[in-house]
Amino acid sequence: MKVISVVGARPQFVKLAPVAEAFRASGHEHRIVHTGQHYDADLSDVFFADLRIPAPDVHLGIGSGGHGAQTGAMLAALDDVLTEGPRPDWVLVYGDTNSTLAAALSAVKLHLPLAHLEAGLRSYNRVMPEEHNRVLTDHAADLLLAPTDLAVRNLAGEGLAGRTLLVGDVMTDILLRVRDAVADKPLQLPADAGDLRGVSEESGYLLATVHRAENTDDPKRLRGIVEALAALPLPVLLLAHPRLRAKADAAGIDLTAGSLRVARPLPYPEMVRAVLGSRGVVTDSGGLQKEVFLLRRPCTTLRTETEWPETLQGGWNTLCADPADLVGAVLRDGPTPVTGHPYGDGHAAEKVVAALAERA
Repeated sequence: MKVISVVGARPQFVKLAPVAEAFRASGHEHRIVHTGQHYDADLSDVFFADLRIPAPDVHLGIGSGGHGAQTGAMLAALDDVLTEGPRPDWVLVYGDTNSTLAAALSAVKLHLPLAHLEAGLRSYNRVMPEEHNRVLTDHAADLLLAPTDLAVRNLAGEGLAGRTLLVGDVMTDILLRVRDAVADKPLQLPADAGDLRGVSEESGYLLATVHRAENTDDPKRLRGIVEALAALPLPVLLLAHPRLRAKADAAGIDLTAGSLRVARPLPYPEMVRAVLGSRGVVTDSGGLQKEVFLLRRPCTTLRTETEWPETLQGGWNTLCADPADLVGAVLRDGPTPVTGHPYGDGHAAEKVVAALAERA
C-alpha cells in the first residue's frame, strides 16, 4: 500500500508523528508532503526534529498569504506531486487547515482515494475558516477517520455514516507518550525563548496562546484580550505566534505589559512540560484545549464554541467570549474529576494504518 500524507501546519505535524511511526512499523510505503503553510522554524522544522518525524519527501514552500491565494497555490503545486510516480492507494489529509482543503480538492479532481483524519469535528461557527475546511473535506472524502463518538454522530447527521470509522484521536497518542517522557523532568524552558521572569512552578504561572483571526484581526478585541491577560494575578507566559506579534505591532499593542511574559512558540516536548507546570492555560487553539484537558490542567478558551466539547466536562475547559470576563473565568473554582477516555486509548495511529490497508 502507498499512502501520501499532506501536512502544512503545527497541529498537523503533531498528528503526523504517531501516524508516521505506525507506517514505519507496518512496512507500507508512506510519503510526506509538506505544503509550507507554516514556514517559521518554530512552527515547522522543530516539530519534525523533536517528534522524530521523517523529513518530508516533498516541501512545496508555499508560505503565508490570504486564504484564496494560499489554497490556490497549494492546489496548483499538489496536482503535479500527487500524479508523480505510481498511483497512491490513499491521499491522507489531517485536520482543518488550508493545506487540508487544498490536498482534498487535488485528490478528488485527480480521482485519487481520499481519507480525512480527524473527521467529523464541528464548531458550527461558519465564520471560522477551519469550519469550512473541515466540512468541505468531510463531504469530499472517501473515508472519514473520526476521533470521537460525537464526531461519528455529527457525520451520521450529515448522511456520511457509510464512510465513517471511529479510530480515536492521534494527538492523544503522541501527547501521552511525550507526557510520560517529560513528567518527571524539571521545568527547563529554552534560555532564548523570551521573557521568562517569574515563570516557575514554585511561584506559579499561567500559559497563553492567541492566534485566531477573530481574536487578532480586530484591534479593539485584541487590545481587550491583551489587557485582560496583563491583569491576571500570576505571570502569564504568552507564547506569541508570528500572527499575534504582527497584528499587535500594527495596532500599537504592548505585549509586555503587566503580568505578560512574551516568548516564542516552544518545541512540543517543552510545550507539554510547560502546560504540566502551569496553573492553567488561556488559549483560542483547538488542539491545545484538548491537550490541556488530557493533561488535567484548567483551560479558558477565548471563543464562543469548541469543536472538542468533551473538554468542558467537570469544568476543565470553559468558554470565554468576552475579554472583560477573562479574569473571573481564569480564577473560577477548580474543576472536578472526570472519568473515561473520550479521545481513545493512545493507539489511534495503528488503527488508522490498519483501516487504510483493509480498504486499499
